[in-house]
Amino acid sequence: MTKPINLAAKLAQINTHWDPHVVADYNDNDIMVVKFQGEFPFHLHEETDDFFLVINGEMVMDLEDTSHAVKAGEVFVVPKGVTHRPRAEHECEVLLIEPKGEPNTGDPATATAKPRL
Repeated sequence: MTKPINLAAKLAQINTHWDPHVVADYNDNDIMVVKFQGEFPFHLHEETDDFFLVINGEMVMDLEDTSHAVKAGEVFVVPKGVTHRPRAEHECEVLLIEPKGEPNTGDPATATAKPRL
């Protein structure tokens, strides 16, 4: 990649929730943008941490025994092997970083595709 990526412009192309879109590659990782609203199912990633940067809005990260509000400009990293669920009462925009091929649900059978914008 040899040019800047406008995340607001990429997010403006997304009309769905919980549908991450790859906007760049970083080493062996996908950098994605996504819109959250409602609740994602509880899940875990056995082999990798899960990285969330809230761009706009606010989300809540539910862990096994606690919940954390994550506001615009804040990062939350879920350690590998920890059951978690992101949720948002109102639509929020999030940047995710995951290893290429990592299922968004932690389970390939229930994962959604990650199209490129």
